[in-house]
Amino acid sequence: MHATIEVTGLRKRFGPTLALDGMSFSVQPGQVTGFVGPNGAGKSTTMRVILGLDAPDEGRALVNGQPYASLRYPMRVVGSLLDAGALQPSRSARNHLLWLARSQGLTPRRVDEVIAQAGLDGVARRRAGGYSLGMRQRLGIAAAMLGDPAAIMLDEPFNGMDPEGIVWMRGYLRELAAQGRAVLVSSHLMSELQDAADHLVVVGRGRVIADTTVASLLAAASGDRVTLRTSAVQRATTVLEDAGAAVAAAANGDAGALLISGLSAERVVAALSESAVPFSEVSAHRATLEQAYLELTRDEVEFRPAATAAPAATDAQEAGR
Repeated sequence: MHATIEVTGLRKRFGPTLALDGMSFSVQPGQVTGFVGPNGAGKSTTMRVILGLDAPDEGRALVNGQPYASLRYPMRVVGSLLDAGALQPSRSARNHLLWLARSQGLTPRRVDEVIAQAGLDGVARRRAGGYSLGMRQRLGIAAAMLGDPAAIMLDEPFNGMDPEGIVWMRGYLRELAAQGRAVLVSSHLMSELQDAADHLVVVGRGRVIADTTVASLLAAASGDRVTLRTSAVQRATTVLEDAGAAVAAAANGDAGALLISGLSAERVVAALSESAVPFSEVSAHRATLEQAYLELTRDEVEFRPAATAAPAATDAQEAGR
């Protein structure tokens, strides 16, 4: 059960719009690969090309060394969920899966197995049109797993999931990778990929910006910075800048937290202690996946709101810090 998804030099234009501009990456067995980027970055188009739904102008996409269209029983090689709403609403979930199973030479027993895996036992005979978005996502996962494929592709599988469903999805993705499958997951929820993904492919404007492990990306984004928490923000800033540090407000908007660059944690502690500046925390900065992603893609976003000026602190507020 080992397959690789390979995307090489994909170019695709829709009229005047260049959707893919040399997209190249691979999805390896045994790991969850997050596929992320701003709207319009080419994620959905890439997935459609891999599944033979769109033809590239240049380049190729292979699953287990073959184009999707050449696979006799494609769902036994790669399972996919691109649109949780792509089903007949008057049909029960079980009948929807039975219809798909027959097209792939699969048995009703396999249908019942994936229903159980997706947690749909109690609602499998209800009309799928009455399902919530989260339940439709589970049904889509069940359909993707029908052929027990070696590769899985899921587009925004966390959408519509309640907290319990998100925890289930996160664990399920890790379980699929642990079984040796190649798992490609497109998502806008960086917090979920940080907990579920091993590897990350970051794209923008139809090309790959970064292709790296999640651990490496987080380490690079964290850098040699230090997080400081203090009740004396202005005094701490002055002391640390005089010691040669660069000081910035923490990205989370916490008024008592500062991000320090250019000084080690030990030197920060020493400088503050010498000047009797109170502090409650000094720690190595740990960037989140969302912060790393935003830094990578800030120049790739097609549409962004106009910047608004931050309100100036009043003298009373400044004195209270």
